[in-house]
Amino acid sequence: WISLKIKTAFDLRERIFDAPFYRLIHAEADGLPGVIIDRFGDICAIQPNAAWADRYFDVICEALEAVVPLKTIIKNTSGRARKIEGLEDESALMKGTWPVKPIPIAMNGAIYMADLAHGQKTGLFFDQRPNHAFGSVLAKGARVLDLFSYVGGFGLAALAGGASSALAVDASQSALELARQGATLMGLEKQFSILKGDAFDVLAALMEEGAEFDVVICDPPAFAASKKALDAGLRAYEKLARKATALVKEGGFLGLCSCSHAADLKKFHAASIRGISKAGCSATLIHTGFAGPDHPIHPQLAESGYLKALFFRL
Repeated sequence: WISLKIKTAFDLRERIFDAPFYRLIHAEADGLPGVIIDRFGDICAIQPNAAWADRYFDVICEALEAVVPLKTIIKNTSGRARKIEGLEDESALMKGTWPVKPIPIAMNGAIYMADLAHGQKTGLFFDQRPNHAFGSVLAKGARVLDLFSYVGGFGLAALAGGASSALAVDASQSALELARQGATLMGLEKQFSILKGDAFDVLAALMEEGAEFDVVICDPPAFAASKKALDAGLRAYEKLARKATALVKEGGFLGLCSCSHAADLKKFHAASIRGISKAGCSATLIHTGFAGPDHPIHPQLAESGYLKALFFRL
């Protein structure tokens, strides 16, 4: 039964993608509630985020190997839901050897370094792939600010799209160093710069300097990770939109993202518009983006469509 679910998901990804780097199993939307599997070539990282999946983890691994040719399988226990289920959070190697070096992964003309041993979640966020692609379209000849960049998400995609420069801001120095490695492999290290710090503090400092960018894109962590956090999360999205707007030149572009399943598209859009308006700007919405097709949406489970990306011209 599990092998059939994995085979069905595998066939879809293999039809869509020309390289074996994608989310293979997206929990309920692929018929395996609480299970996340990301594929990095001949390596798979599995998050068993539900009690049933943790109990039957060996069976899941056996079923996965029956479908996908793999050298390494990693059990990743960083999912927040595991705490709710009362499960331990110690990751483990189930097959093969730990990847001792980050893996370079090409997407949208950019190169991202995925640290499968120490990175966030499974090591890389595949969900933003189509939104990176749209952001890169806006970036030709532009000065780009990538806030909450992790390993260079929108910034490296912008450089691949012809940006004149990209500044990546993140709280993690190790993630920024991986972003710098990606820019170096792309041969664009001179156009790429990094800045470690809290995004809101950096925004304030850049405003004081009178900095201005053609494109600013914000991809924060989930500000509204639960229904209880929704009101505070929407205020945070509004604040981020207001502060980021101040750094966009007139006629420039602002990209705002949310991975909060508790904040639906309507609420996130409203919070973003409030922030832009409070910054004294008017805007037109030019594009609404979602996660890629390797993150399908279950028709009866709205939370599986958690990712939203709004692109405005100011």
